[in-house]
Amino acid sequence: MECSVPNNSARKMAIAEAFSKAAHGYDQHAQFQRDVGNELLKYLPQNLSGLKVLDIGCGTGYFSELLSNRGAEVTAADLSKEMLVQAKARCNNNVLEYRQADAEALPFNNHHFDIVFSSLALQWCDDLSIPLRELQRVTKKGGKVLFSTLMQGSLIELRNAWAEIDSYQHVNQFLSEKQIKIALAQAGSQNHHLDLLTIQLWYASAFKLMRDLKGIGATHVGARSPGLTKKSTLSRVETEYQRFKNDNELLPATYQVCLGTIFYD
Repeated sequence: MECSVPNNSARKMAIAEAFSKAAHGYDQHAQFQRDVGNELLKYLPQNLSGLKVLDIGCGTGYFSELLSNRGAEVTAADLSKEMLVQAKARCNNNVLEYRQADAEALPFNNHHFDIVFSSLALQWCDDLSIPLRELQRVTKKGGKVLFSTLMQGSLIELRNAWAEIDSYQHVNQFLSEKQIKIALAQAGSQNHHLDLLTIQLWYASAFKLMRDLKGIGATHVGARSPGLTKKSTLSRVETEYQRFKNDNELLPATYQVCLGTIFYD
């Protein structure tokens, strides 16, 4: 059986809808997202006074607020309207502007921002080179782009558990280091630096991991099994996942993360 793959516009709408549905309760499931974003923040000075910063894929504005607290003039942008509602509730007037925006077609002039910050948003784009090109386009000469994205091998335990159940795709595919470097080259990113890290979270059950993934809106998967997943199927996934448990009876969720800096000369 062949699964239909939505066109790019429909896919983006589906992604935006998934994140909008998750927006209200997002923060209680987003520890991993905060951990990665905090690693990315280490590449910036504490004092950002007078600098224009774009936070693209801002979500509920957690990092928009932190960037603003460092003195930056922050524009918070996201594909999801509901995420922007939550960001505005968090940051209020501390953020200069809130904009609904697609990272592949940013609604900003060339060379507008000193810094572009994007944490765990670009993996939702089909062709990484397109948003990377856009992020550079809106960056001033002498500025820089900071991004984080997931890499091949992320959620490998969940992927392997599902593979024992059926042949459908239940976990998104992520790019390899080589593919990320190719995307950077295609985007004209000649001066860049990548740091790769592995982060493991530990769960009492696979259900709790999947609840976190649903809670942050990371539920859109291409070419996935049609229809709703039965409770009995999820129980089988839980059983298969148990083979990864450690001596403390906890289950790992492994993420491979790329932290990237593009220096726009």
